[in-house]
Amino acid sequence: MHENNGKICTKCTKNAIIILEVNNKMYRKISEELIKWKENYKMPLMLIGARQTGKTYIIDEFCKNNYENYIYINLEKEENIKSIFEKTIDPKEIIEQIEILKGGSINIENTIIFLDEIQTSERAITSLKYFCESPLPYKIICAGSLLGVKINRFKSSFPVGKVLIKYMFPLDFEEYLKALNENKLIEEIKKHYQTNEPLTEAVHSYALDLYKKYLVLGGMPQIINNFIENDKNISKVNYELQDLIITSYQADMNKYTENTESIKNNKIYSVIPKELARENNIFKFSLINSDARKDRYISSLEWLQASNMILKCDLVNKNESPLKSFISDEKFKIYLSDTGLLRSLSNIDYNEILLDQNEMYKGVLTENYVACELFNKYRELYFYTFNKYEIDFLIKINGKIIPIEVKSGRRTTSKSLNEYINKYNPEYSIRISTKNFGFENNIKSVPLYAVFCINS
Repeated sequence: MHENNGKICTKCTKNAIIILEVNNKMYRKISEELIKWKENYKMPLMLIGARQTGKTYIIDEFCKNNYENYIYINLEKEENIKSIFEKTIDPKEIIEQIEILKGGSINIENTIIFLDEIQTSERAITSLKYFCESPLPYKIICAGSLLGVKINRFKSSFPVGKVLIKYMFPLDFEEYLKALNENKLIEEIKKHYQTNEPLTEAVHSYALDLYKKYLVLGGMPQIINNFIENDKNISKVNYELQDLIITSYQADMNKYTENTESIKNNKIYSVIPKELARENNIFKFSLINSDARKDRYISSLEWLQASNMILKCDLVNKNESPLKSFISDEKFKIYLSDTGLLRSLSNIDYNEILLDQNEMYKGVLTENYVACELFNKYRELYFYTFNKYEIDFLIKINGKIIPIEVKSGRRTTSKSLNEYINKYNPEYSIRISTKNFGFENNIKSVPLYAVFCINS
């Protein structure tokens, strides 16, 4: 880094920027949120998401494309800068110290500072409050793995109301289609979702094939990029990348938790495929081992949830708004945050899914996929039971509680949904399956590839 007319040049930096090895410029919906922040907010922005979801890459692209000058700081690797926050949380003093260590002067009017791996410094997080309250136009953006865990266990006062928090997940199905340059298909799916008119069988089959591949791949940027680099040949994908991501998650559990808690975290994470494969897949701590109890494992469950490695779907005792008010504390389901990782963790060969050779586990992946798609939009998941029947998901659309049933194939007969309709008479219901678009008996048929359209 050197000075150029009194400004810091970020074309060459002392410290190499560590980003995901994603060569394609993948469209991510979070980019739109970053632009809104640039235009409307003065407070620092914090991007929360699991490791390997592409946080560093997308922020790096945003900073390079939207600001004249840009400084990247990795607080996990740059101990000298991390130590600054231990001595002061005054913005002016912090910037002065960064200028000395980075070499040059910082014009805060046109410079954005990206603090990566900020979870490693609680004092750096605290300093965000003072950057927000300063009359000077500081532009601070930050990210890090396990930030959700850090916030939940913050020892001092977290700067509530002084930081804009946004969440990032693996690519959803729409982002996956965009990465494959399937923009026309996206528009066709959206149009038919609104009209309920079936797609042509050729296009419907083509979209289902892409959906099956997504079940196998999941939405991790590295995996999608590898798929594209291999000419979209599913057989040439390096599936070891998924194993490596799971290994990195397990490494985080070991690195950032006490040994006993790390063991419990790993046990819960590893048992999820077993839980989802059960006919009644409500989570039971006894799945971990026969003497496992809630009071011993609940903190580990909360850790995994805060880390965004798992998604929790709560049972509600009433199908009324607000659903959050009727959560049962005792019954819930757990999904993995990515279907590709679930397939890998379950050791299911990709051909078993593509060729419909494992209908049971295809159903598991399908339900997990729908959970991920809904969670990306709603940030919460609910299911409902009544008498001996179960509704897979409940969501609110235009103020109305809408039941959702998920089927992995074309067989869509379901007594549960029919009984729900007869008992509660919802405005309409949604059935997700491999069937084409349609609307019959007040049930909206949504193909599995169109889940991203729900509530659009």
